[in-house]
Amino acid sequence: MSQISFADAEQAGKRKKTRREVFLSEMELVVPWKALLKVIEPHYPVAGRGRRPYPLQAMLRVHLMQNWFALSDPAMEEALYEIASLRTFAGLGLEAIPDETTILNFRHLLEASDLAEDIFKQVNAHLARKGLLLKRGSIVDATIIAAPSSTKNESGERDPEMHQTKKGNQWHFGMKAHIAVDAESGLVHTVTTTAANEADVEQVTDLLHGKEEQVWADSGYRGAQARVKRDVQWHIAGRPSDMAKMPEGRAKARARKNEYEKASVRAKVEHPFRVIKQQFGLAKVRFKGLAKNTAHVITLFALSNLWMARKKLMAMMGQVRPQTA
Repeated sequence: MSQISFADAEQAGKRKKTRREVFLSEMELVVPWKALLKVIEPHYPVAGRGRRPYPLQAMLRVHLMQNWFALSDPAMEEALYEIASLRTFAGLGLEAIPDETTILNFRHLLEASDLAEDIFKQVNAHLARKGLLLKRGSIVDATIIAAPSSTKNESGERDPEMHQTKKGNQWHFGMKAHIAVDAESGLVHTVTTTAANEADVEQVTDLLHGKEEQVWADSGYRGAQARVKRDVQWHIAGRPSDMAKMPEGRAKARARKNEYEKASVRAKVEHPFRVIKQQFGLAKVRFKGLAKNTAHVITLFALSNLWMARKKLMAMMGQVRPQTA
């Protein structure tokens, strides 16, 4: 790591920290850095002839900040110049900031080597060692991630790997992220992606890890029992229209209570979606094509697991959250 400048030292000496600084200090503690570096290192260029590569740890930290703060390659470069806390987190000085092409090339390296999935697995292995992924039950769900529907671009057409689908009375164009979360912790253990027109139930066999005893899902997964050929207790939500047809009485009251209990467990699957869309700013797909966006989404869910588990992880280390400004 390079020596920090006087300006950065002055920034670090402030009495209170900004929310960004608090967030980065928490991530510094909970990210399994050694495990992630070990995954990427065999694919990273080594020093030799030509330009000396930036330290791998610095580039990994820049890449994660890109995902946390929803920054493009040029915006990430500018942010490193402008914001001292980002430089400090990356271990970079003003004299050695990677340009946008270097940042782009690092992401392409991860994509070409399919390392997003390995990063996700390493994060979950870390959480499992801490006792935060128990795998006794799973909750499955999917969310639509919008893609630009306009044809006013160089090719004159929409992304051919994205499709439209109707949800309620509204049409959406984009992709779907399908996830399964641990029923106790709410942490994501499996991620798949498809075009938006793929039925949710089609992905259910790929989402289950095979050890769960119970599965919760919304009414879009009706018929999943026939696709999974093993003994699992299913808790699939009923259709509101079926509930409305039932006559008032004890049977309907019991059915309502049962649906409420299923919904209270199923609510945990919405938390990772909120984190990647609201906390990490995934309003629309960032790239063209399903492969690049899949790598991006998988990385975001790995980071969402760390963010949601951060308080428990920090408590295990005896750490207390710092105060914000």
